[in-house]
Amino acid sequence: MAELANLIEATSTYFCLDCGVCTGSCPVARVFPQFSPRQIIERSLYGIEDFSDESIWDCLTCAQCSVRCPVNIDFPEFVRLFRDEAHGRGYSGVPTHNGMLQSIWAIQTMDIQQNRTFWVQEGKVAEKGDIFYFVGCRPYFDVIFRDIDAGSIKGAQNVLKILNACGIEPVVSNDERCCGHDALWNGDEETFKRLASINLEIIKASGAKKVVFSCPEGYLIFKRFYPKYFGDLGFEPVHILDFLAEQLKEGALEFKEYEGVVTYHDPCRLGRMAGIYDPPRELIMAIPGIEFREMTRARENGVCCGTSGWINCSGYSKEIQVERLSEAAATGAGALITACPKCQIHFRCAKAASDLEVDIIDLYDLFSANLNISQ
Repeated sequence: MAELANLIEATSTYFCLDCGVCTGSCPVARVFPQFSPRQIIERSLYGIEDFSDESIWDCLTCAQCSVRCPVNIDFPEFVRLFRDEAHGRGYSGVPTHNGMLQSIWAIQTMDIQQNRTFWVQEGKVAEKGDIFYFVGCRPYFDVIFRDIDAGSIKGAQNVLKILNACGIEPVVSNDERCCGHDALWNGDEETFKRLASINLEIIKASGAKKVVFSCPEGYLIFKRFYPKYFGDLGFEPVHILDFLAEQLKEGALEFKEYEGVVTYHDPCRLGRMAGIYDPPRELIMAIPGIEFREMTRARENGVCCGTSGWINCSGYSKEIQVERLSEAAATGAGALITACPKCQIHFRCAKAASDLEVDIIDLYDLFSANLNISQ
C-alpha cells in the first residue's frame, strides 16, 4: 500500500471532491463509457491497489481533466506514476504497430552506429555551436508510416530551412537519441533515463546554450522532466514557435501570399501542458492572404488526437480522431494545421479510413512553403 499512498501524496489526489468533472471532460469517456478517471481516483482513495488494471493504459494523458479540475489534481501525473509501478510488476499497455516504436527506443539505449542525419542534405548545420536543433524521432516515422505519407523527413528538413532562413546554422547530431517521452509515459522509467543521459552528454559536448525543439513532446520532456531527474541542464530548452514568434516581431521572418482557409489543432503537450497557444496562431495569421478559423473546441479546450505513446490505439481512438476531423471540416477550412508529428500521423491515418475532405498539413511545411527568403 505504500506505493499507492505515495502516488496519492505526490499528485494531491486526496483533494478529490468526487465532482466528476474529470470524467465529464475526458474524450475517452465520451466514446468509451467504461473508462472513468473519477473511478480510478476513487479506487485509489479506497486503497484498492490493482496495478493490473488495464484501464490505466487507456488514458490519453491529455490533461483535459486537469485543467478543469476544481482542486488541481494532476491526473496525467497520477497515471504516469501508476504506470511506472505497474510496469515494474510486469504490466503494460498494448503496443501499436507491432511494437516497432518500442523496439526503436530500446535499440537507441545501446552503443549503436546511426545514420540519423541523412535527411539534412542541402541544409546548413554545425558540429558545435550555441544552438542545438533536437530533431527527435520524426525521421524514423517515415519508414513506419510511409503508407499514409507521414512527411516526417520533409518536416525536419523544413524546420532546418526555416532556422537557416533566420540566419541560424544549428548543431544537428548523428548521435542524438529519442527523448524518452513515450518510455517515461508508458512506465518504462529506466529506458527513459538511459536515453536522457545519452542526450544530455551529446548536447553538453556540442557547447549548446539553447536547444530548439519542433516536437511538443520533446520540448515538454526536456523542459519539465529532464531537470526533475538530472537537475540543472546547463542549457535552455526552447520551442521553435516561441523562437519564431520573436523572429517575426523583429522582422527577421516574412511570408509570401497564401490563399486558403485553415484551422489549427492544439497538441496536448504544446497547449495544455506547455501553455503555448498564441505563437502558432500569430505566425499563421502573419501569412498574407490566409484565412484562419478556430474550431469550436480550441486552445485549452482542444481535443486530443486520440492516442498517446504508441499504445492502446483502438476503436475509441479512431472515433475521437474522426470527430476532431469533422470539427475541423465544419469550420469550412480546407486544411487542418498541426504542430505535432504524431498528431499529423494520427489524423492522416483516420482520414484514410473516412470520407472527409479536409487536408492535414504540418505547420512547418506551411511556413516553409510560404517563406519569403528574398529579404
